[in-house]
Amino acid sequence: MKESNLDKIILKEKKFLFTVQRIVRQLMENHGNFENTCIIGIQDRGGFFADRIVDILKKEIPNLKLAFGKIDITFYRDDFRTSSSPLSASKTEIDFLVEGKNVILIDDVLYTGRTINAALSALQHYGRPRRVELAVMVDRRFNRELPIKADYVGTAIDAIDNAYVDVKWKQIDGDDKIILKQKSIN
Repeated sequence: MKESNLDKIILKEKKFLFTVQRIVRQLMENHGNFENTCIIGIQDRGGFFADRIVDILKKEIPNLKLAFGKIDITFYRDDFRTSSSPLSASKTEIDFLVEGKNVILIDDVLYTGRTINAALSALQHYGRPRRVELAVMVDRRFNRELPIKADYVGTAIDAIDNAYVDVKWKQIDGDDKIILKQKSIN
């Protein structure tokens, strides 16, 4: 989506970085050396967030041994068979079992809760986790359809249906920022 003059920048690069670092600090506080803990990013955009978190953790904790992967949820979505346009799948990159582990799921935006529900279903193929936590860059608090709540939140945004939250990542978009875009109402 192209930016327009109706769009509002919620976070720019400096505050964006501070927000990611805050989430990393909270994870470190709650998980210590991450023994028996793994991080799994939800493809695509949650994978970029997970990459960033793991990069910072590796700098902060020397000799960190952390199971890290990315999961594709395309075929677990409840709208998979009803979508009018073909959905493109990403690659799942998990080479470990989550059996008995603390799993930290990472996504960019929590909106209806359906993506997280699909991720929880997909995760079951890798074992039964001891516990699952959720970290999101943006909690879009209105319009939740399922009882899903994030344990770690970068920022919360109250937006109505005709708005779209777009998280931009430097590694693919050129800038780190969060934009609230207004969809045109025709």
